[in-house]
Amino acid sequence: MSVRYIDQVPDGFYAGKRVLMRVDFNVPMDDNGKITDDVRIRRVLKSINYLLDESAVIVLATHMGRPKGKVVPEFSLEPVARRLTRLLKKEVVFLDDCIGEEVAKAISAAEPGTVIMLENLRFHPGETENDAAFAKALATGIDIYVNNAFATAHRAHASVVGVTEYVPVCLGGFLMREELDYFARALTNPLRPLTAIIGGSKVSSKLLAIKNLLNSVDRIIVGGAMAFTFLKAQGFGLGKSMIEVDMIEQAKEIFDQAIARGIRFYLPVDCVAAPRIAPDVETRVVPVQEVPKEWMGLDIGPASATLFNEVIQDSKTIVWNGPMGVFEVPIFSRGTLGMVHNIASTYALTIVGGGDTDVAVHQAGEVDRISYISTGGGAFLELMEGKVLPAVSALEECCNGSLGDE
Repeated sequence: MSVRYIDQVPDGFYAGKRVLMRVDFNVPMDDNGKITDDVRIRRVLKSINYLLDESAVIVLATHMGRPKGKVVPEFSLEPVARRLTRLLKKEVVFLDDCIGEEVAKAISAAEPGTVIMLENLRFHPGETENDAAFAKALATGIDIYVNNAFATAHRAHASVVGVTEYVPVCLGGFLMREELDYFARALTNPLRPLTAIIGGSKVSSKLLAIKNLLNSVDRIIVGGAMAFTFLKAQGFGLGKSMIEVDMIEQAKEIFDQAIARGIRFYLPVDCVAAPRIAPDVETRVVPVQEVPKEWMGLDIGPASATLFNEVIQDSKTIVWNGPMGVFEVPIFSRGTLGMVHNIASTYALTIVGGGDTDVAVHQAGEVDRISYISTGGGAFLELMEGKVLPAVSALEECCNGSLGDE
């Protein structure tokens, strides 16, 4: 089975049809309720405009934050509807709920070419519980379901999985296809050498991904706090650097497996150390073996950056997830931002995933020089782990049926 996408249908298929599109407009907002980054909205415009050109009624469904099944005003999607109106240069009709009689009436009465945005799905507990009654209510009056929310594809929620049971036609959107296609290009049949860069704080959160990557990569670079657990497994003393003691043995096993398979495994050789995490703290660049007893490593050092860059520049495909240090604090951001610039300067196919890594790419101003930036953090990581995403599985099962008009 495979996913069928929105442009793989007969001519005129959408005319007058009600299309429920699951998107991920969980965008950041400031304290005044103003959107500070609308990239996730912009990434879906192609699919919305395609359906508008096909004379569909488009009903957009998304979540915002974690209201835990209750109506929380600061998580309302009304500001998102206003921003989308500006981006589309077309009025977006905002409804103050996502299910119910009034919502069904509005959808039924909408003329072709109308764009409707539903209120936050997570204002109802049935969304995260994948409740059948809630999923059925979402599907009321809907002819076609389109999943264009890769970032939520690892969640078995009602608007992602359950709704596919109650809509006759289910399709993937353009963004969903881009995400899955780029990932397949990177790990299924990549140009080699293929280098995976894994960062972040904990080995435990990336353990399955690293184990799965051993089946496909040629090189692995590990940075961030998680690198210290691997270094501890090599017998280094690392001061008060963050170490997952219960993961040391598994880190050693992963390292030994990589070497046995001929995979080159790179760890930092120096780091930026400090006695604590603070913007004005004293720092030193030291070899990883010489972190002072009461200090901790908080970023990769210049020698590590040079070493990693040698590996990066000789790669044909690069997949990166996770920062090289505590990059949200400026004095510990140089390693991560340097990694962004180095990756951007290669001729390799470069794919970046994960919220923090995405932020770093934007902060470094290198968005246009990265081949692909994934919108998904958890979903991207689960693909790296070799898992089948619940949303993709649901689409495959639903898409395997007839379109009805064929």
